[in-house]
Amino acid sequence: MYVLENLSLVEMIEKSGKHYASRPALSMVGGERFTYGEIEAASLRLAGRLYALGVNKGDKVALLAENSPHWGIAYFGILRAGGIVVPILTDFTPEQIRNIVVHSGAKAILCSNKLYQKIQALEIASTQLDILDGSPRNQTAKQQEASGKLKEGGAVFESFHPKSDDIAMIVYTSGTTGLSKGVMLSHRNILSNAIACRSIIILHRTDRLLSILPLAHTYEFTIGFVIPLLSGSHIHYLDRPPSATVLLPALKAIRPTIMLSVPLVIEKIYRSNIKPSLEAIKLYSSPLAKPLLIRFAGIKLMKTFGGKMRFFGIGGAPLSIDVEEFLKKARFPYAIGYGLTECSPLLAGCPPSRTFLRSTGPALTGVKIRIANPRPDSGEGEIQAKGDTIFKGYFNDPERTKEAFTDDGWFKTGDLGLVDNHGRVFVRGRIKTMILGASGENIYPEEIEAVLNQSPYVAESLVVEGDAGLTAFIYLKSEVLENIEARIQDGLDAAETISSRMGNALSHAEKSVAQSIGHALGDAEKTAAKLLEAIRKEANAKLTSFSKIHTIQLHDGPFEKTPTQKIKRFLYSKAGEIKPQK
Repeated sequence: MYVLENLSLVEMIEKSGKHYASRPALSMVGGERFTYGEIEAASLRLAGRLYALGVNKGDKVALLAENSPHWGIAYFGILRAGGIVVPILTDFTPEQIRNIVVHSGAKAILCSNKLYQKIQALEIASTQLDILDGSPRNQTAKQQEASGKLKEGGAVFESFHPKSDDIAMIVYTSGTTGLSKGVMLSHRNILSNAIACRSIIILHRTDRLLSILPLAHTYEFTIGFVIPLLSGSHIHYLDRPPSATVLLPALKAIRPTIMLSVPLVIEKIYRSNIKPSLEAIKLYSSPLAKPLLIRFAGIKLMKTFGGKMRFFGIGGAPLSIDVEEFLKKARFPYAIGYGLTECSPLLAGCPPSRTFLRSTGPALTGVKIRIANPRPDSGEGEIQAKGDTIFKGYFNDPERTKEAFTDDGWFKTGDLGLVDNHGRVFVRGRIKTMILGASGENIYPEEIEAVLNQSPYVAESLVVEGDAGLTAFIYLKSEVLENIEARIQDGLDAAETISSRMGNALSHAEKSVAQSIGHALGDAEKTAAKLLEAIRKEANAKLTSFSKIHTIQLHDGPFEKTPTQKIKRFLYSKAGEIKPQK
């Protein structure tokens, strides 16, 4: 990797364009491919067009597009025109997009063809562009003329070179605890984080990455985009969501060496495929055979991912302990990181060779972590951080910016955790979600949910404080629901048949059928109740006395989540506000 003198992302793409000019940089799986030299040149051309459209130093430009090489070209093009990037997650609603564009004061929107409909109806006084072909939409005649001259090479544009402490991007979070905030990240923040990550993983020109997380999220952006481009690596993108039918052929074709994921992906693979397969083997219960079978399962998992994986990063949400135990014993090259958008994003992590169960690893080089007001008995307190990777503040929100920092300048993460004697960080949960037990115990809902989610019947769960104790809401797996619903539907179908014949009094036979229907419906309800109680008892057997679940209920569908698949807990703050599953 070359040396960055000014710590700017513009300097990075210019140097990468020279150092790795002919090497492949960004590709679509089975589709178009751009070299480093082509990315650098295309981003400069786009910068020229943006400048012609009136984008100047410090102007905000929204970027709404799926992962593709064009997202990267657009990102660098905005910076080289002097603008500040406002990346928007593709699954945001039109109203959310409008709020972000208005709040940020974006002067232009770069939008992909597929997502243009989301902004077409918005009443926003901004220039709207399509980044896939660079053709402007809704331009004035003067703007069209200027853009056309640049496209034809009628003008020369010199790239803007920002300072390291200039704002590079404003990331609007969609967090678990409330309204979105515009996190201002400087060039120094992002590149300091990327360079500090070398204590966890060093990429090479020969590395191949398969991207499955949104580039508009800092986890994928810094670790899965900036670091590879610093290193001359090759990044591949999918043209649709990473379902099994899309992902498996891509893994076989690319054989990636590096991947980043949220826990949900690997948890689903383990619980849907690996765990049932292992438990179906009689020898799996043998203490002698079990380690060997787990190791074989790990080898098979490696082959599924292409056989060349050397780093599988997991972050964005807590990884369930049973899944991590399997990955550890199976010798799968996983690594867990901890961070927040405000930290660019990583604060702590370690390489696959040094993973430690339930820990995210030590603080990155150059990052300081402290535990504020630790409890004498457990050492737990708020995790606070300091360093060049910490954000500049929230855009146009000085009050919340001030609240985010201590008087002596440490960033308050809002997470509870501890640091052991080896410097390893252990994250317990969010301060706002912690429940105080009757005798002053700290109860972390996330840890209870991790136990509940180990059940073969549970898709996901949420634990809240109820009037009589802890209440767990359960969303069952689809196949379990289908079985219960089928039994209920059989009864309802039979009832409808009888009701259609109600012209005369019911015959003795029909009365018998009606009674049977009632029994069938009652049995289905009893089956669901028994299942829930079994799940509750199984979980409680693994929990401490003060963390035991008092009440368990069905939920009516999947919980609403953030882009990193964390439940938006603020939407379900009270037990009475959660809808039961029908």
